[in-house]
Amino acid sequence: MVARKRVPAVTTMIETLLSAERFGVVVCDFLTPVVNLPLNQAFILFEHNVETIIWRRYAAGAANLVRRAFFRSQTDRMLAFERAACRRAAHVITVSEADAKLLGEMCGISHVSSVPTGVDVEYFCRRTPADASNPGLVFAGSMDWMPNIDAVLWFVREVLPLIRRQIPQCSLTIAGRRPAAEIRALADDPLIRVTGTVDDIRPFLWGGKVSVVPLRIGSGTRLKIYEAMAAETPVVTTTIGAEGLDVSSPQNIRIADTPEAFANACVDLLTDPEARARQTAAALRLVRERFSWEKVAACFEETLAKYSGTASTGESAPLHLHESDG
Repeated sequence: MVARKRVPAVTTMIETLLSAERFGVVVCDFLTPVVNLPLNQAFILFEHNVETIIWRRYAAGAANLVRRAFFRSQTDRMLAFERAACRRAAHVITVSEADAKLLGEMCGISHVSSVPTGVDVEYFCRRTPADASNPGLVFAGSMDWMPNIDAVLWFVREVLPLIRRQIPQCSLTIAGRRPAAEIRALADDPLIRVTGTVDDIRPFLWGGKVSVVPLRIGSGTRLKIYEAMAAETPVVTTTIGAEGLDVSSPQNIRIADTPEAFANACVDLLTDPEARARQTAAALRLVRERFSWEKVAACFEETLAKYSGTASTGESAPLHLHESDG
């Protein structure tokens, strides 16, 4: 995972930029690009996940001894790399307090803080009314990422049959880029649609009666949950899926970890318009009040400004961020 991200041309480009311009702060977005930073360069590390935890969960859920041994080996290597990168960084930013605490303990660092995950509420605001007659579920996410592949396969094999005992015509749309072969094969079921890459995820969120996020592996926070909330599509997820998110079940989300509990939560929302409306309204209020891009960007900017002096190139330039900076 790390070695494939090492690109000497990227390091050269970074060195050229740093020598040509004066920056207020250097931010390394995600863990693995650290391999391309010049060794003497100070930076702030933005950890979207605790990568070691992902590999540790792969190992715990591996189907056979060979895969388990491989994932354990990768876990040990990732831990060594993540620990070294976090200790090298001037400051580390995570996407939840839980991740900040975990990284601090795992890497032996105190220079770590968090900013919440945010969503463009206006962009995802529902433009079309939900189809009340469509008992449809939707999963939105990159389908070449192992945690998403595992989640969808588990859901289709273990949960969907239980839902169809009560709602025989329940459909599922799997919307996300580069679906693996085993995901594409699910479309043999006439009620399962695998879209592949889409230009705009919003119509698929708006078209689903319930958004399912059945993750069993992962770290960080799940942006797809806040996006579904902003799209006014109620969410059913697992404890791992909701990890790090400031949500409340069953007020603004449903959390279930067994096939039976997950299926029951989906059926309840699919068949009870009032329960669906209550959860949808509470979830939309949550993201509008606390997790809009405006609020989260302000928090991120404040953190960068606070630590820019320790992660700058030479004399620290004034830090000024705009929405167009991405």
